[in-house]
Amino acid sequence: MNSKRGAILTTLAILLVLLAIEDILKPFHLEGPTTGLVFLGTRLSGMANMILGPLVGVFLLIYASSIWRMRRSALTIAFIYAIYVTINLALYTMKYPTPTERSEQIFGIVYSILALSLTWGTAILLNRRQVDLT
Repeated sequence: MNSKRGAILTTLAILLVLLAIEDILKPFHLEGPTTGLVFLGTRLSGMANMILGPLVGVFLLIYASSIWRMRRSALTIAFIYAIYVTINLALYTMKYPTPTERSEQIFGIVYSILALSLTWGTAILLNRRQVDLT
């Protein structure tokens, strides 16, 4: 393990690779109400999902690679991604009203907390580790 990267950034890079794989494979899932990439608050299907799912996946692979290599570009990508996730969550919440089932509400709250804390936490951590980025 790269001692400059540390365990937390290593774990986050691996999680980003897993997320990237999921997004790349989204076009190959059977179409349903909960499948498809959510992009700018809209759940995609069809051709839009076939194009944007893999594109977002490749973006995440680049992000993970830049963290793994401790590249300065990771910091810029981290803030771009954190802003995107925040906007995406806000637009999705406005477009799709709160679900009526309690379990879906709890899932949405937990998902939002994790998504925001992990994306912004990564950006903040990389910002604090600027001197280690090359």
